[in-house]
Amino acid sequence: MSRVAEVYAQGLYALAVEEDLCKPILDEMAVLQNAFSQEPMFLRLLSAPNVSMQERCQILDDSFHGKVQPYLLNFLKILTEKRYIRYFPDCCAAYKEQYNADHGIVPVRAVTAVPLTQAQTQKLREKLEKLTGKTVELENRVDPECLGGVRLDYNGMRVDGTVQNRLDSIRGLLRNMVI
Repeated sequence: MSRVAEVYAQGLYALAVEEDLCKPILDEMAVLQNAFSQEPMFLRLLSAPNVSMQERCQILDDSFHGKVQPYLLNFLKILTEKRYIRYFPDCCAAYKEQYNADHGIVPVRAVTAVPLTQAQTQKLREKLEKLTGKTVELENRVDPECLGGVRLDYNGMRVDGTVQNRLDSIRGLLRNMVI
């Protein structure tokens, strides 16, 4: 994540805290980020040198006025005017990171060979919340290569209880064994 994104996201977050709009802006940023990822040409248009800055801001107004929080719209305009609009996805990540830190939320990715059932997801979430003392935002990703078990990624750490990891460990032990 770039320093530019962190600084701008912190500024928006500080304003959102003052105005009690943290969650609405977070939700709208997620929707915009999804829309921009589906239409990457839109961000390119906002960066195009052959489109004047006034036209770029007008495009933002025409597209989002009355549909997103005014602070978020102004944030997009500032990023566009400073030629930092390409950092919007990083700004979203930094904003969400700050929101999660302030609200005691820890995002966790659980990688499994098959999708977790709703009961398994709930049980895993409860266990992780008990361990971390925080609210867990659990995402299940399916990777058939792990064969079985679960790998958890959170807070820059990895807890790997997959069958594939165990097989790799045994393979490593066997390679180093002297006969």
